[in-house]
Amino acid sequence: MSTKAPNPVDKYVGSRVRMRRIMLGLSQEKLGDALGLTFQQVQKYEKGANRVGASRIQQISEILQVPVSFLFEGGPSGTASAGGLSEATSPAYVSDFLATSEGLALTRAFTRITDAKLRRSIVELVEQIATREGPDKR
Repeated sequence: MSTKAPNPVDKYVGSRVRMRRIMLGLSQEKLGDALGLTFQQVQKYEKGANRVGASRIQQISEILQVPVSFLFEGGPSGTASAGGLSEATSPAYVSDFLATSEGLALTRAFTRITDAKLRRSIVELVEQIATREGPDKR
């Protein structure tokens, strides 16, 4: 039995489902219950191990309160646009960061800060810490 690597689009859509589910504070079990599935099936969707059908994508987007397009935004398209250039998208590390509980917690807290000067100071502080940690590993 050969195991096939997940399709990059399936993996990306799954990561977006996971990110949004975590943002809403939903467990895999609660999302699974809402979909009539087990949490294991939700886990497989989120890892890209199982493909999500069109009607299920529609159902997930309704439960997660996002348009279907949200699940695909910034993901791999599989096709190149004219001239081989695609429109600017966020690098994969941004989605990877937002898919972690720490990334979401930091983003939530940061967006609650209304003082623009304080926000800029925080960004500068984090950039200084990152510089001391070593070279950019992206």
